[in-house]
Amino acid sequence: MTGAGEPEYAQERIWDAETARLYDTPGTGMFASEVLEPTVDRLAELAGDGQALEFAIGTGRVAVPLAERGVLVTGIELSTPMIEQLRTKVDEAAIPVINGDMATASAPGKYSLVYLVFNTISNLLTQAEQVACFRNAARHLEPGGRFVIELWVPELRKLPPGQQATVFTAEPGYIGLDTYDVLRQLVVSHHFRFDESRQAQLFRSPHRYIWPAELDLMAKLAGFELETRHADWAGADFTAESRSHVSVYRLPQDR
Repeated sequence: MTGAGEPEYAQERIWDAETARLYDTPGTGMFASEVLEPTVDRLAELAGDGQALEFAIGTGRVAVPLAERGVLVTGIELSTPMIEQLRTKVDEAAIPVINGDMATASAPGKYSLVYLVFNTISNLLTQAEQVACFRNAARHLEPGGRFVIELWVPELRKLPPGQQATVFTAEPGYIGLDTYDVLRQLVVSHHFRFDESRQAQLFRSPHRYIWPAELDLMAKLAGFELETRHADWAGADFTAESRSHVSVYRLPQDR
């Protein structure tokens, strides 16, 4: 299969103007109220009276409603077209955004909360970049501040010997397929959307998958301790059968 490190999977090519234009799906998918409201509720609780920084803010799916709750939100985003789409909703004064890589870019000030939602840390395709992301979060946080990550659990148990792909979603008009490169710990997600015609649209994105234990070690390297881990934003128990998790890491107060 095509390797995730090849040019067609460069992040700048993936998150282009066409992707930004089609990214928002109001009321459905990850924009559905039952998905979005618990996310915003939990992040507002964790931010408290402090400021929040979103890594990979995208088109503002989470940042805009979080700011509407009264939380001061700043963002870092690599894709200029995604920022431009965000600007159709709010201006720079409402939600400032730094155009840059979440593993290295700096935002002004200190924050009580840094967060990464919807598996976005896996868009960094090397372990070194993912560790750098943790360290960048730590640099932006006040003592006692929190770094929150929402991430899926790799479905390797579904892969029998010789099989390289799993179907993660199959519903009318959409099929989601992951192809695994277990040697390099890489996944390419293939999103097929179709209607009654003979044509289909394909969107692909590469990811480096991370087991929860590896994520915890990355956190320790950056000075964090795991505070809580749940299966979702509403606080369901994380178990061996959970398909994703919301992990809250905290810096020591005496940092």
